[in-house]
Amino acid sequence: MILEACVNSAGSAYEAQEGGANRVELCDNLLEGGTTPGAGTIRIARKLLHIEMFVMIRPRGADFLYNDQEFKIMKEDILVAKELGADGVVFGMLLPDGRIDSERMKLLAGLARPMGITCHRAFDMTRDPLEAMEELITLGIDRILTSGQRENALAGAPLIRQLIQQASGRISIMPGNGVKEHNLHRIVKETGATEFHIHLDKTVKTGMNFFNEKVKMGKPEQSEYDITVTDRERVRMARWIVDSCEL
Repeated sequence: MILEACVNSAGSAYEAQEGGANRVELCDNLLEGGTTPGAGTIRIARKLLHIEMFVMIRPRGADFLYNDQEFKIMKEDILVAKELGADGVVFGMLLPDGRIDSERMKLLAGLARPMGITCHRAFDMTRDPLEAMEELITLGIDRILTSGQRENALAGAPLIRQLIQQASGRISIMPGNGVKEHNLHRIVKETGATEFHIHLDKTVKTGMNFFNEKVKMGKPEQSEYDITVTDRERVRMARWIVDSCEL
């Protein structure tokens, strides 16, 4: 059973490792579903980790239809991740009609190898998940991160199980989105998956003791004096749950 932790910083990556994660997906901007982290974050995380580190390659939030400039950025970011010692990258591209952008994903995969490759939840926005999976298998992608094209992986468990059965070992199907300690055992049993994508965090206060409440740096509902970090103990609980399922 493999636990991959979605993390938003080098420090969170270390916390996930210490909690028992096998791999981290290193991202920025998790409020937008995750974008590519900076080179400094990748470099420092690599120094902190002895587990696998996959880097998100996503130049912006929103959908997965990228223009030529964004595609060039993705190519450069893959080369940077490789240079800085990433074990893998995470990306996905779609055509306007909801099919996998096979031509450009093939080019990205060629740049990425020998690193591992995960197709992220762009898969959940495809028009036909079984068709999309077969296309990704043809491209040689290693795994698909999916919520089963539903709002969370538990709701999408029936499709996830179907994908795993049809894949028959040709590609790994990894449930993600909404995979938490309270439902992990059920997701294991209902999907039959062996890899799981978790995002288990907590909010901590910064060290600031002066607060200028007249100014907002982000959205009105967000606090400038709270940060979100991976919760090591929650990851440890998830580790215990999946290990118990193996028994």
